[in-house]
Amino acid sequence: MDSQIAGGDYDYLSGFGNHFSSEALAGALPPAQNSPLICPYGLYAEQISGTSFTTPRNRNLFSWFYRIKPSVTHEPFKARVPCNERILSEFNHSNSSANPTQLRWKPMDTPHSPTDFIDGLSTICGSGSSFMRHGYAIHMYTANKSMDNCAFCNADGDFLIVPQQGRLFITTECGRLKVSPGEIAILPQGFRFSVNLPDGPSRGYVAEIFGSHFQLPDLGPIGANGLAAPRDFLVPTAWFEDKPYPGYTIVQKFGGELFAAVQDFSPFNVVAWRGNYVPYKYDLSKFCPYNTVLFDHGDPSINTVLTAPTDTPGVALLDFVIFPPRWLVAEHTFRPPYYHRNCMSEFMGLIHGGYEAKADGFLPGGASLHNCMTPHGPDTKSYEATIARGNDVGPSKITDTMAFMFESSLIPRISQWAIESPFLDHDYYQCWIGLRSHFTATETRKSPILHNGQ
Repeated sequence: MDSQIAGGDYDYLSGFGNHFSSEALAGALPPAQNSPLICPYGLYAEQISGTSFTTPRNRNLFSWFYRIKPSVTHEPFKARVPCNERILSEFNHSNSSANPTQLRWKPMDTPHSPTDFIDGLSTICGSGSSFMRHGYAIHMYTANKSMDNCAFCNADGDFLIVPQQGRLFITTECGRLKVSPGEIAILPQGFRFSVNLPDGPSRGYVAEIFGSHFQLPDLGPIGANGLAAPRDFLVPTAWFEDKPYPGYTIVQKFGGELFAAVQDFSPFNVVAWRGNYVPYKYDLSKFCPYNTVLFDHGDPSINTVLTAPTDTPGVALLDFVIFPPRWLVAEHTFRPPYYHRNCMSEFMGLIHGGYEAKADGFLPGGASLHNCMTPHGPDTKSYEATIARGNDVGPSKITDTMAFMFESSLIPRISQWAIESPFLDHDYYQCWIGLRSHFTATETRKSPILHNGQ
C-alpha cells in the first residue's frame, strides 16, 4: 500500500515497485475501469507501457494517465536544430574506441553559453545499442539554464540521474521531483520531463540502460532488511498544468539522435494516474550499508542500491553501487579496496568529499573508468598511509564522502568526445607509478609445523 509524504510544494508516495494511484482533482480517477467511454472531467485515458503487454505479471510495468489532451496531439517530429552530437546510444568503431587504459576525467566546467540539461549531456562511454534493446550508456551533464518551453523524452532507455552540484526540479507526467546532490532520480523510458535549475549551474552523471529497468537487488543471506529499503523510494503525486503554450517543443531522443515536435499545450496535463511504471527518487543517506566486522575487505557488490539484471543470474547489465560514510573495523586487514582485475567494467564518480582509495586527483564532479580486466586499486599515497598505520589500528569511520560506481558486465567503448576532452587526466597512471616493492626474503610470520619427516 502506498502512503503520501508531504514535502511542501512537492508531495510524494513511498515504496518501490508498488501499484500507485494519485489524483490532483478529487474523483479524477475512473472507478473500477482503466478506460471508460467518458472519463471524469472529460479527460482522455492514455496508457504508457514500460514492458511488452505479455511480460509476466510480476514484471509487467505500465501506468494509466488521465489527461486534458492526449500526448499524440503534436506536429510531426523533425531533426532538432541544434543537435547534440556528443550523445551516443549505439557504440561501434565509427563513433567510439576500445581502450584498456585506466582513465580519469576532471570535473567539467560550467558552459560559457546558455546550456540546458539536453544540450549539456555528453556521453563518456557505453556498450551495445538502443536499437537492439540491449546495452547502456554513461553520460555526464553540465548545465546553466533551465529548460524553457520544452520537455525531453528519452525513447532509448531509462535515465538514472546523479546530481553532483545544484538541485534539479524535475517535472514529469506523474508530478514533480525535487532532487538534490546526494539523491538520485530515475526517469523511465518514454516519460516526458523538464529540468529546472533553482540553484543556477548544475552538473552530474547519468546512467542509461537499454531494454531493461532498474530493480532492487536480492538480499540473499542478508535476510529481509538492509541496503536500500523499498519504503525510502519516493514517487511524485499528480500535478498538472492547464494553459496554452504556443510553440511548446517536445524533444525526443531516439536512437541517440534528437528530434523535435511542436504542440500548443503543456505535456504535464495529467490530472490523475495509476500504475507501477513511474519516475522516482531516492536519498542515498537512507542506505543501510553492511560491512566486514572481523577480517578482509568485502566485495563492492554489498553496496548495490539498484540493479538492472541480465538473463544470466547474478550478472548485471548495470549495477548502481555507492560508497557511503561507514565504520571500518576489520582486523589485520588492508581496509581500502584491494588491488583488482575484474571481468566487469567499473565507472566511478564522486558526489562530495574524498574517496578512500584515491588520496589525490579524484575530485567531486570527476570520474574514472577501469575497463574489463584492467588492473586498478589504491594509489601510492593511500597504500603507503594504510601500511604505515600497522596491524593494530582500531576502528575508524569514513565521513563526509559519497562515491558511487556504475558496474556492467558489458565492455564499454569510449566516445571520441571523452577521449579528446580537455577534462581527461592524462597523468592518471602516475598515481600508481610510485608503488614500490616491500618484498623481503625474511619471513615475518611463524613457520608452519611440518609432519611425516617433511
